[in-house]
Amino acid sequence: MNKTKFQEKYAAVFEHSPWVADAVYETGVDAILSDTEALGERFKTVFLESDPDLQLATMRAHPQLACALAEPQDLTTDSVNEQAAAGLDQCSEVEFAEFERLNKAYAEKFGFPFIIAVRGRERHKILNLFRMRLQNDAVLEYQTALLQVCQIARFRIRDIPGA
Repeated sequence: MNKTKFQEKYAAVFEHSPWVADAVYETGVDAILSDTEALGERFKTVFLESDPDLQLATMRAHPQLACALAEPQDLTTDSVNEQAAAGLDQCSEVEFAEFERLNKAYAEKFGFPFIIAVRGRERHKILNLFRMRLQNDAVLEYQTALLQVCQIARFRIRDIPGA
């Protein structure tokens, strides 16, 4: 597969960060293109070994949970679908207010939005994890967020037709 086609297919798996797909392509992907798990692992390895400034920029490209659904024009289609599937578009006023408060506190503490692979999780469980992770120290939370970014990408790779 040439670089242009690879980029067309995989540029969006990391939120607003096509540089990851470029870097993955440069590692040589022909041997693993038919193996979704191996390709997901390659994306993860490249991302985790990348410059911390690029990692942080990618994390900051992620939307806030629930609150971002109020302005979906700022979201990728993947983010809208993922958050809606987790029921984040159906929050009560109380839940929405808590997401708003937690999003603000988290961003102030860590400098990037709360990131969690919401697939397969319900909003109540997401809220509980949000509250718990807000108690983490900066080093642990940075590492946790990096791994969550990779899990989101892995889900997205699996969803790509013909991947």
